[in-house]
Amino acid sequence: MAKSRKKQKSPKSDPYRAREERKYDNPIPSREFILETLEQHGVPVKLEDLPPLLGIDDEKQIEALGYRIKAMIRDGQLVRNRRGGLCVVNKKDLIAGRVIAHPDGFGFLRPDEGGDDLFLSPREMRPLWHGDRVVVQVTGMDRRGRREGSVVEILERAHSQVVGRLHIDAGMGFLVPDNKHMTHRIVIPDEHFNGAKQGQMVVVEILEHPTKWRQPIGRVVEIIGDHLAPGMETDVAIRTHEIPVDWPEDVEREIARLSEEVPEEAKEGRVDLRDLPLVTIDGADARDFDDAVYCRRTPKGWKLLVCIADVSAYVKPGSALDEEGYKRGNSTYFPDRVVPMLPEILSNGLCSLNPRVDRLCMTAELFIDRQGNILRSRFFEGVMCSQARLTYDEVAAMLYEGDNKLRKQHARLLPHLEELDKLYQALHGARRKRGAIDFDTVETRFEFSEEGRLSGIVPTTRNDAHRIIEECMLVANVAAARLLLRKKIPALYRVHEPPSEDKLSDLHEFLAQLGLSLGGGSKPTAKDYAELIEKIKDRPDANMIQTVLLRSMMQAIYSSENIGHFGLAFPAYTHFTSPIRRYPDLLVHRAIRHLITDGRPETFEYSFPQMATMGEHCSMTERRSDEATRDAADALKCEYMLDKVGLEFEGLIVSVNSFGVFVELKDVYITGLVHITSLDHDFFHFDPIAHKLVGERSGKTYRLGDAIQVVVAAVSLDDRKIDLALANRGEKPAKGEKPPRKGRKNRSRRSRQRRKG
Repeated sequence: MAKSRKKQKSPKSDPYRAREERKYDNPIPSREFILETLEQHGVPVKLEDLPPLLGIDDEKQIEALGYRIKAMIRDGQLVRNRRGGLCVVNKKDLIAGRVIAHPDGFGFLRPDEGGDDLFLSPREMRPLWHGDRVVVQVTGMDRRGRREGSVVEILERAHSQVVGRLHIDAGMGFLVPDNKHMTHRIVIPDEHFNGAKQGQMVVVEILEHPTKWRQPIGRVVEIIGDHLAPGMETDVAIRTHEIPVDWPEDVEREIARLSEEVPEEAKEGRVDLRDLPLVTIDGADARDFDDAVYCRRTPKGWKLLVCIADVSAYVKPGSALDEEGYKRGNSTYFPDRVVPMLPEILSNGLCSLNPRVDRLCMTAELFIDRQGNILRSRFFEGVMCSQARLTYDEVAAMLYEGDNKLRKQHARLLPHLEELDKLYQALHGARRKRGAIDFDTVETRFEFSEEGRLSGIVPTTRNDAHRIIEECMLVANVAAARLLLRKKIPALYRVHEPPSEDKLSDLHEFLAQLGLSLGGGSKPTAKDYAELIEKIKDRPDANMIQTVLLRSMMQAIYSSENIGHFGLAFPAYTHFTSPIRRYPDLLVHRAIRHLITDGRPETFEYSFPQMATMGEHCSMTERRSDEATRDAADALKCEYMLDKVGLEFEGLIVSVNSFGVFVELKDVYITGLVHITSLDHDFFHFDPIAHKLVGERSGKTYRLGDAIQVVVAAVSLDDRKIDLALANRGEKPAKGEKPPRKGRKNRSRRSRQRRKG
């Protein structure tokens, strides 16, 4: 009865029909039109009943519709119920997202569209891997007040291979994954050992994924070695997180047609910027240059040109290059190498704004007033020739240190650099007025010996030349976001949600204990954070307070829906300035080019639902790269500390947990764990609000930000862990001497704490 009352739609009423006609000879209804139709129908619809609702009866169109429905199910826009009916996935009842597994067996669902995570019980996690994309149904609240979900459908498996250590018992093998988020033990039948032996590090191909009743099954496809030997850190991280490294043959064929020089015909029809004193300003060790800037004074302020390498001119939608770039999502920067998003002929060649060579660019032309506000902007396709490759240190030396030799060498460029500095002062003033959060964190870089071994970790210094370029990139990104919003074209925004209620509640309680408060009540702004950071900057516990403030923040992601950027205090923000190394920037360039050349958002290559799926994928690849680089860095740090067991260091407590405290070693910038069982002879209670451990009898407190003397107790390369212990009160231990073992006093309580940790 319900069906008969529904009015059949006409394909001509599809608002995105023009886009589909551009892409296909025999177009079918758009994803948006299908979702709208199903939502208006109000009840699940079987696939065979959908064509009449959409007003199509052509057999080829019906066949193509089936493929589109499969793709929409894969992307988490639709789900089939037990009777085969198609249901729209929405934020209220059915939620699509990425699984975040916890080493203790439970997990969380991070929704594609942002918002609070959903709790997944160990039972729900049984068939899942860390990183899988699933659809869950909200089933209620857990005992801690978190939304809880049950898995409705697995959309995408995150892993086809797993790296770990092989264990063999009674002829049956199983793999313990190297990634601690992956809690499943993979069963390896003896016929699939393929020469691997007990205890070896191997790569296993997953033959059967886990279910609620069965462990996963796999076979060994590569033997890495007997242990994580020095020098293998990055190789293992790449395999563990399945980061693509090799270029497929079809990509090699496509790039074989490219040369180092831009063809003359490619320059036609573009705005010629080759006579302008555009320059690149990067680090001394930079190899690819994807942005160049030029600034001049105007009656109301400044005109700024931000020229970005025009990657979209070479990487076309649907090409092998494009598919591989999307698969990688971004370049991954390891301490000892880079895994690029695009091949070197593009990243270091055609799309690198090298000095004194013609290059295609996408240009943001910005007019900015003396208060740092954008008066107007436009984007256009250009051809440019960088006049100089400058480094941050060189620019700082010319502008702030009065280096006469450099000033004379770059005399023609100097007036424009000085205007660029004045513009920066205005933009930075606008940032302070806007209230953007600027955490004062220490960044480090790894130094390697000639043999490729880690020789030290040193802090990096940022000068105002870094900040000049940063502000120029920020203002270009904002202008791009405003254009995309104004034209209502599908695009990706860089969004950053305000802190959650739970984190804010904990933060307010923590600050109250210190006699501080965060403005804004339950809805603080970035300006409230910035004002508090300014207020505490001279306090001895400023670093500790800033750490807690930082941890209250959400993680920035890519989204097709603009909700603003909380940390930067922008109502709209996107990534436009690095298409060589970030796929979202490439999508933004394509959207802007479409607006320049066509102007009609409805005929753009991508739909809003497609863009939502791509945003989730790009957020995933960014997290994947972060986890891989962190694993490689942790392994390198462990290797560096191997010969320092027994040595004493001064440290700072940077994290407090129920199982102990993490301590960063002063001037070494390496963190290790002092387990709760190696603390003083006492029973310690964990206070998560105040970030401290308190001794039951002694009242001894270990708190975030406290200085502490520790000794390196043990280093595990395989587990990437550094164990620390409290230093002796008396004589400093000699090199190689193990710290004294604790006595038997209070062992029963200590054993209980060990089980908790």
